[in-house]
Amino acid sequence: METRLLWFCNWSVLGVCATLKLPQIFAVLGARSARGISLPSLLLELAGFLVFLRYQCYYEYPLLTYLEYPILVAQDLILLLCVFHFKGDVKQAAPYIVLCVSAWFILTLQKWIIDLAMNLCTFISAASKFAQLQCLWKSRDSGAVSAATWSLASYTCAARIMTTLMTTSDLTILIRFVIMLALNTWVAATILHYQKTDVKSE
Repeated sequence: METRLLWFCNWSVLGVCATLKLPQIFAVLGARSARGISLPSLLLELAGFLVFLRYQCYYEYPLLTYLEYPILVAQDLILLLCVFHFKGDVKQAAPYIVLCVSAWFILTLQKWIIDLAMNLCTFISAASKFAQLQCLWKSRDSGAVSAATWSLASYTCAARIMTTLMTTSDLTILIRFVIMLALNTWVAATILHYQKTDVKSE
């Protein structure tokens, strides 16, 4: 039973993450605007994903417990390019991409660097969610922000709590997923709240 549950969680997360950012990317492309998307949130999320992926690779955890992260990083980079495109200057994304590539190598120069980065990763990822919440609260408009993306992210965190408990039992990772589940759900609920408000005002 446990093996089947682990299999289901791993593969469902991988399946969901293969398309996780697509609703957001399509919403931005459809609206031809990045309105409502917090650039700091996106950058912090990308940093969190990179650190988490590098940590998992460094400690050689089972591939299926983090295979979605290369996909998420790629999708975040595409979304980043879309945001800069609709803000008028794609070239502004270049320094951030260079920073991501550099960080990939710097993180594993010393064991203490990757361990410290992973401990900070939860705060970085939480900050990304709060940045998006702040953007939503300030504008009182969900704009091109996709509730589906944030809801799917909530599911992946819940599933990863299960897989972490069944495989590595890494407390740092477990705490991260619990916090991310709560914050992703909060962002999704906030988006839905403002979408309902927009519908009522029409």
